[in-house]
Amino acid sequence: MLAPSIFGENLFDDWFDFPEFDNFSNRAERKLYGHHADKLMKTDVRETDEGYEIDIDLPGFKKEDITLDLNNGYLTISAAKGLDNEKTNKKGRIIRQERYAGAMQRSFYVGDALKEEDVKASFKHGVLNLTFPKKEKEKVPEKKTIMIEG
Repeated sequence: MLAPSIFGENLFDDWFDFPEFDNFSNRAERKLYGHHADKLMKTDVRETDEGYEIDIDLPGFKKEDITLDLNNGYLTISAAKGLDNEKTNKKGRIIRQERYAGAMQRSFYVGDALKEEDVKASFKHGVLNLTFPKKEKEKVPEKKTIMIEG
């Protein structure tokens, strides 16, 4: 669909920036990347015979900006960044600013049996890759009766 745009943005974006059209999107993500927040932290989850693989797009982040926490069976991925002070060091007037400082996070329930050492993480080209095995909760030993001979 062709729509009028300026600097690559749809002029009608602000039209739908009302709570009635918000679809309960996360306000923190919207502040971090404006109208394009709905395209962020996109995630693919795959199940394999051995476990699960999760790929999360985190463009513009560095490995140091990302934190992984495992608590009560929930794996939480957090990413936070700040802007450097380029604008105060350069002369001229900013006519458009689209980069923001902020944080985002997403949680997945992975089960109570998973331990921190089970989760393997790598970060390449703006994609966080997580792998972890399938684990079932440890079963409580059943009570067994021993037969008495004689």
